[in-house]
Order: sequence, then structure tokens, then C-alpha cells
Amino acid sequence: MSIIKGEDITETIRAVLQYIAVYHAPDYLGRLAEAYRREQSPAARDAMGQILQSARMAAIGHRPVCQDTGMVTVFARLGQMATISGSRTLEECINDGVRLAYLDAGNPLRASIVADPIFARRNTRDNTPAVTHVQSVAGAGLELMVAAKGGGSENKARYAMLTPAAPVADWVVDTVAGLGAGWCPPGVISVGVGGSAEMAMLLAKRALMDEIDMHHLLDRGPQSPEEDLRIELYQRINDLGIGAQGLGGQTTVVDVKVSSYPTHAASKPVALMPQCAANRHAKVTLTGAGPVYLDPPDLDLWPVIDAAPDAALRRVDVDTLTRADMTGWRAGETLLLSGRILTGRDAAHRRIAEILARGEPLPFSLQGRVIYYVGPVDPVGDEAVGPAGPTTASRMDGYTQMMLDQGLLSMIGKAERGPGTVDRIAAAGATYLIAVGGAAVLVSRAIQSARMVAFEDLGMEAVREFHIRDMPVTVAVDGAGQSIHRLGPARWRRGP
Repeated sequence: MSIIKGEDITETIRAVLQYIAVYHAPDYLGRLAEAYRREQSPAARDAMGQILQSARMAAIGHRPVCQDTGMVTVFARLGQMATISGSRTLEECINDGVRLAYLDAGNPLRASIVADPIFARRNTRDNTPAVTHVQSVAGAGLELMVAAKGGGSENKARYAMLTPAAPVADWVVDTVAGLGAGWCPPGVISVGVGGSAEMAMLLAKRALMDEIDMHHLLDRGPQSPEEDLRIELYQRINDLGIGAQGLGGQTTVVDVKVSSYPTHAASKPVALMPQCAANRHAKVTLTGAGPVYLDPPDLDLWPVIDAAPDAALRRVDVDTLTRADMTGWRAGETLLLSGRILTGRDAAHRRIAEILARGEPLPFSLQGRVIYYVGPVDPVGDEAVGPAGPTTASRMDGYTQMMLDQGLLSMIGKAERGPGTVDRIAAAGATYLIAVGGAAVLVSRAIQSARMVAFEDLGMEAVREFHIRDMPVTVAVDGAGQSIHRLGPARWRRGP
């Protein structure tokens, strides 16, 4: 019998969340570095280089690897011979740890959780509550598998009830092909098969946290039908040519996981979970001896990437930018932006729509401006802003015409836009640019200052003005309506 103090659980959760916020899982980092070295697509290689460079900066500076510091998920395995002391439940102990981690003054993490998901959707301001799954097991310890998963990859989770004879591999490959790049590849795809609908989803989510071992599996060869399936999926998904950030390339996934459970004879529930480039998770076990702390990883695991911008890159002053200037830009071209841009994402766009619907003037002008879809982390020390990578742009598709009608010139986000939105951007003589998802610290270094402009009550979703210098972006949709998210994967796709 062991007695585990509730306060030790809380402190362990706090410490683990701070740890995974700033350190990529070393197994993922190693595989990403390997993929970077062999990548032949210049755009994809540059994107992976930015992620690796930003990851090293995050580790050294002890700042979040991604501005979306995630929804906390905890898989807890509580030994039957363990007792938790105190008046708080296990879930309450965990949530208190989440609160402390996300409100840490030295390294504040972005609060992204909204209460009342159907109506008010007000931010809880401390990222609570966590999603906690508790399993009773033999033993006298408490194992905690802790993950912080970003909304971009979580939103791409998929589920289907297949007929018993339907091939799992075909459904998975077809599904990944239709996900787009909003889940921020290169990453991991996890597949759960069997059980019930909810069990399949849990199998997939839990398997995402297993160690990346595809390279070992490829070296020694498969030893079971499940390993055969993993290799098939790994090869077929990479043959899609989606590549880093959907730009087209050789590596879309560094591993594929498959987990299964017995199911009804008439059923084949299948779930798919993507894990983005911000691969954040860790496992700890409490035994009653106090809180558990993880040792910082060896920074030599983080490869050094040349940070010098190419002198031949086109430099753009957004303060003087015109539609005529953008006619020379081409999809896939890298730009370095300087000047003043606005920020705004889901809630800000909704607020703008409400103001315009009432016939009222906006508290700022969009005429001739560039907007960045971002919800940054709060700054610390002398930072102008905390990590500030892009959010998935397609969520703003429904507002795009409204923004173009207000005179907007260009938008910056991540991943592809819908076909109708691409047409509307081209018709307006505007453009859509992407920053690299997963390179939040690197992007933030280009931000010289930030000031609040409007909607401060929206927290991280408020409208700000960033003064930027040499912010790297890629032209995703040019003025002629050419999209790199269509052209890139088509070039690198292999097979049928």
C-alpha cells in the first residue's frame, strides 16, 4: 500500500506541463532532423528547418515550442494498492496542476480552453479543465501520461464505422489525403481499431504517445500483421506527397501507430488521430515518495540550423504594399515582411462581422492592411510578444469576403484555403501567405513590438498590431489564384 499526496500530483502535473511546453519529445526531434537531411523539396525542407531552428530556440530560451500550448489530456493508471490523500479528487489535483502551469509567471502558457462550448464560449483563462481518463490497474503507483495537444491537429481527428470486410488501410490513406495541412505535418498518424466508437478514439489518442520506432521497424522488418499494416500506412501516406506544412515533399509522417481492441462481430470502428509538429507528451510515475520531475534533455539533440536569411529573398514593406506590388508574387515564393500588420482570428472575425451587421464603424481600418491569424502567448521579460505561430486559416474562410470588402490586402495563416476562398482572394487581387506552423519562437523573434488595438476582452484572440522585421512567409495563394497547397503535393505525389 502506498499513500500519494494530492499536492504531489498537482506539483508533478505543473512541472510536466512546463517541461513538455518547451521541449519536443526527443524521439520525434530525431526523426524530424533525419527527414530534414534527406528532404529534396526545397519548400518542405525550409519548413522543417524553421521548425527545428525554432525548437532549439524554445529549448534554450525555455519558451513554448508552439503558441497553441494545447488542451491537456491525462491518461492516469491508478494502482489498486495506492491511496490519494487529501480531500480533492484525482481530477481536481490534475486541474490544479494545469492551472499552476499555465499561469506560471516565468513561462506563461496560452489559455485556449473555453467553457460552455455551445453558446458563450468564454475562455476559462487558465486552460482548465484537463481531459482526464482514469484506469484502475494492479500495483501501488500512479502512472500519468500527460499530453498537450493543439487545436489544429485535434480538429483533424476522424472516425468511421466500417463494414467488417472493409480495408482499414484504404480508409486511413483516403482520410489523410483529405485532411489538408491544418494538422501541421510532418507528424504522427495514430489509428485505433475496434471496441466501440469511443474506445476506438481512445485507442488512437493513447497510441500517439508511444515511442516513435518506425525506423527500427523498417530496419528489422515486420513481425506481425499489425506491423505490416503500420509500414504500409507509413509508405502510402508519405507517397501522397503532402509534405511538411502541405507544401509538397517526401515526409508527411515520421511514424504511424496502430492499436486495436476486440469488437462486435458486426462492427469495425476506426479512429484516426494526427499529431502535429508540436509533439508534446511525457510519462511519469508517482510512488508516494514525492513529486516527480523530469531531467532536461541534452540540447545536443537539437540540430543547429543556419538562421541567416537568403539575401536573394524578396523583402516586402507592408506599410507601402499595394495590389499592384503583389502581382509579381508567385505561389511557393518566400518573402521577408517588415512593417505593421494586424492580428485577428476566429473570435475577432466574428466580432467584426457583428459590428458591420449593426451598421457601425470598426474601431480600426482594414484598408490596405495585412492580417495575421494568430493567438500569441503572453510575453515575458523584454519580449515584445511570446511565441506567435499561425493558426489554421480555413476557419476564417467564411469571413474572407467580408474582410476583402473592407480593403484587406493579404492574410497570413497556416495550411490551405478552400477552393471558393482561393477564387475570392484572386478576384480581389489579394494574396494569402503562410508562416510555418510549429516555428512559433522563430516567428516571434521577427516581432519588434505589439500593441492592443481592439477587443481586449477576447484575450489571446484580441486584435493587436505587430511591428515586424524580416518575418519569413511563403506565398500560398498568389494574385492569379495559384495555390502552393495544390501545386506542391501534386508534384511530389508518388503512385496512383
